[in-house]
Amino acid sequence: MRGGPSGGGETTPRGDAIGLLARREYSRQELAERLAAKGHEAEAIAECLDALVEQGLQSDARFAEGFLRSRTLRGQGPLKIRLDLERRGLDREVIRQAFDEAAGRGEGDWFALACEALARRFPGPGDTPRERARRERFLAGRGFDFDQVRHALEAAWSSDD
Repeated sequence: MRGGPSGGGETTPRGDAIGLLARREYSRQELAERLAAKGHEAEAIAECLDALVEQGLQSDARFAEGFLRSRTLRGQGPLKIRLDLERRGLDREVIRQAFDEAAGRGEGDWFALACEALARRFPGPGDTPRERARRERFLAGRGFDFDQVRHALEAAWSSDD
């Protein structure tokens, strides 16, 4: 285990949390897990995280927004993104709000994103049922739903999309 700034001293949950948050956003659950792994007591972690939320230094809503944006840019679909956010301990309401806000900003056209991801990965729709099934599995694995997959298979290589 690493020490604090002095090289060998004890660190505080707040100091460790601030150090983590300085690099990137974390969900509350992720921060709690990382602080526990550093040997901090559960009660001290909870108090620290409550204070960070109150001070606006940690926000699950802000984390969800950034996570959604980065995963969308990677070409991932809504099902996979929702599942990944839930695994990081986010409440379903926070997740729903992040998706709603993204849609309100005109982000998250999942049908268009499925088309883009498919066209980037494959040169065409495939000539055999096996090739088409491979394209379906690719999109399903990326987290697109049935309707988005069907749309992409029909529209990904058309010139008017």
